[in-house]
Amino acid sequence: MSTVPSGQDIAKLRVAVGRLHRRLAQRTTGELTFAQVSALVTVERRGPIRLGELAAREKVAAPSMTRTAASLLTLGLIEKVPDPEDGRSFHIVLAEAGRDLLDHVRTERSALLAERVSRLSPEQYAILLSALPVLEQLAEEDD
Repeated sequence: MSTVPSGQDIAKLRVAVGRLHRRLAQRTTGELTFAQVSALVTVERRGPIRLGELAAREKVAAPSMTRTAASLLTLGLIEKVPDPEDGRSFHIVLAEAGRDLLDHVRTERSALLAERVSRLSPEQYAILLSALPVLEQLAEEDD
């Protein structure tokens, strides 16, 4: 049996998730843009990765990803490694500094979220925990 969500409920969910995400991202990315942090996470999860594949996964144009990668390379957050199948090409991998930065961002975001969650009542906290599997499912579905 399928549930038909109301437009109003979907709008409320979208706004709530979006606002929470923005608040977490705004307080923890420092000098990096959202696009740069997102690219770092994708490189961490999918690397080594070609620049074109990274652009496709991030759903941006290749020139945009070239600029993003160039800035991350300059900051020492990613590295280029030779493509084992094509010596003329390269893959992007996460540098140790990039790994450290992502650990820091995650720690800060978790602390901020924990602080907000700590203000919930026990009943609200139980409801939030019961919703986690559903939220995880929605977040993991492919487009």
